[in-house]
Amino acid sequence: MDRTIDYIIGKEADGLRIAQFLRRKGYSRQNLATIKQMPDSTLVDGAPAYMNQYLRAGCRLTVRIRETGVSGKIVPVHLPLDIVYEDGDIVVVNKPAGMPIHPSVNNYTNTMANALAWYYKEQGKPFIFRCSNRLDRDTSGLTVVAKHLVSAGILSAMTADKTLGREYLAIVSGHVTPPAGTVRAPLARSGTSIVERKVDFEHGEEAVTHYETLGQYGPHSLVRLKLETGRTHQIRVHMQYLGFPLIGDYLYNPDMRYISRQALHSHRLSFPHPMTGEPMEFTAPLPEDMKRVLELA
Repeated sequence: MDRTIDYIIGKEADGLRIAQFLRRKGYSRQNLATIKQMPDSTLVDGAPAYMNQYLRAGCRLTVRIRETGVSGKIVPVHLPLDIVYEDGDIVVVNKPAGMPIHPSVNNYTNTMANALAWYYKEQGKPFIFRCSNRLDRDTSGLTVVAKHLVSAGILSAMTADKTLGREYLAIVSGHVTPPAGTVRAPLARSGTSIVERKVDFEHGEEAVTHYETLGQYGPHSLVRLKLETGRTHQIRVHMQYLGFPLIGDYLYNPDMRYISRQALHSHRLSFPHPMTGEPMEFTAPLPEDMKRVLELA
C-alpha cells in the first residue's frame, strides 16, 4: 500500500527531530527503521530529510509509506465482503458467521483475509494482512484491519492499552442473574487442548468482561458485553462460568436447537483514528440468524 501523510508542524513541536515528532504521533521504533529504508520517505517542505533533522513551526513534514510486499501465503479469492468503512489507513469489515479471519489448516481459501487479498488485487494494490481485533470463525460482526505498517502498530498499541473499545451482543441460555455485572476470572488452556479454554484462578491470564442484560426472550437472554481484555474465547467461557452459556456453542454449550453457531456478534467498535486521532465508532446490526432466535420467543 502507498500512503502519503502530511503534518503541519505546530509551535509545540518546534525544535523536535523528525523521529521524535513521529514517535509522539504513535510511530514505533520499528516503523521508523522500516520507513527509513523507503526512498524519499520523509520530506520537509518538499525536500528529502533525515530522521534526525530538526523541525520548525509552520513547516510541512511529509511521510511516504510505500509497501510493495504482499502476504504471500494468502491466496486472493473472490468472496462476499461487507465493508463498513475504508480510508487510506484502515478498513472496517462486518464479517459473517462461518468465515475465518485468516487462513489455517482446512481453511486455506475461505477466509476474510482471502477476500481482502482479492479486493486489493483487483485494484492493483499490494496487500499485507494485519487484523487488529480477531474474531472466532463463527462469531459475526465488526473487525478492523490496518492498511499499512504504521496504522497497524498504532492499532495494536490501542488494543494493548484498552483504547480500542469492543462491544458484543450474545444470546445466552437462561435468564441472567444478576442482570448486570463484571466477570473477573482468569483464563487458561483446558487440559491438552490448543483450542478450548477454562477459568483457572491459579494459572490463568487476567480476563475481565462487563455484561448487561438487554432483554429476556423465552428461555434466553440477550446480553451486551464489553471487553477489558481480549483472551481467546473470553466471552464464551465467562458466560459459561456464570451459568448462562451462549446457545449454539459447540465447545461450551452444544445446544444447536435454535442456532447452528455460537450466538455472538461483534456489535460496536470505537477508537481514535490511528493517524488523525478523530473519534471513530461503528455498529453492525444483529444478523438474521440471531434475530430469528429472538423472534421465536
